Amino acid sequence: MHVQKPYLSWCLLKVLAKNRLIGREPVSTLQNPRVEEAFAFVKEALTKRKGLLIIGNCWVDYRGRASSKLEAGERVVLFKEDGSVLVHRPVDYEPVNWQPPGCVFQASVSEDVLQIRAVRRKTPESVKISFNRVYLLSVLSLQDYGEFALHASEQDMQRAILLEPLLVEAGFKPITYEKKVEPGFVDVYGIDNEGRFVVVEIKRKTANKDAALQLAKYVEAVRGMVSRPVRGILAAPNLAKGVQRLLATVGMDFKALDPKRCAEVLNKPQMKRLADFSEEE
Repeated sequence: MHVQKPYLSWCLLKVLAKNRLIGREPVSTLQNPRVEEAFAFVKEALTKRKGLLIIGNCWVDYRGRASSKLEAGERVVLFKEDGSVLVHRPVDYEPVNWQPPGCVFQASVSEDVLQIRAVRRKTPESVKISFNRVYLLSVLSLQDYGEFALHASEQDMQRAILLEPLLVEAGFKPITYEKKVEPGFVDVYGIDNEGRFVVVEIKRKTANKDAALQLAKYVEAVRGMVSRPVRGILAAPNLAKGVQRLLATVGMDFKALDPKRCAEVLNKPQMKRLADFSEEE
């Protein structure tokens, strides 16, 4: 039986990934350890440059470009393999204290208090976190090879334009979306800063000649419905070869629209909802 090379490559990657996980203990945990026991656990983890999650009663002293003190309280503290530190209260998503990657960690015990100091050398500063009670201590040996990609669908790109019309051009004002015309539905319909109607056709990937011709049909349909000039804008990440010339021939424009930028717009707090757009002729 003939097996395609891409399938073999996928199988090989799967086997290698599985082998990396065999015999590995991603998380080792102690519950309510004594301070000396916690110190031994922490020291070994820091020596091996592993991550640490500590939940307990602690206080924090910072020295550097400024100085600060955080009084005792029950908190979640995370020491990452890259040398970053985050101290979280039981509420709020932002850390109350933190240090960026590149810190060197030092652990010690003094008067039944576990102390972990994170020191940055290039920008002289340090944070000392002191625990007199440790409720949970976890040593982390995590593996994460997944790539992060922020993408948006065509519907997301449509929503982003409605929420931030500047993505199309300055002065553009959306009127409605999914406007019904004879050939189909217009993605976004609006008015430019000169009072002309604008038909926006959105493509998430490279726009080809079919997309340009589709837009041209929508523009002609709208021209038969209104008495003002009508423009067409093809919004996409880029154009296929020859499409720019076709757009120029039929008097339409291209707007480079990045799906990632649209996703960023949608992730921002927004006051306006899509329901706020009402269809106008």
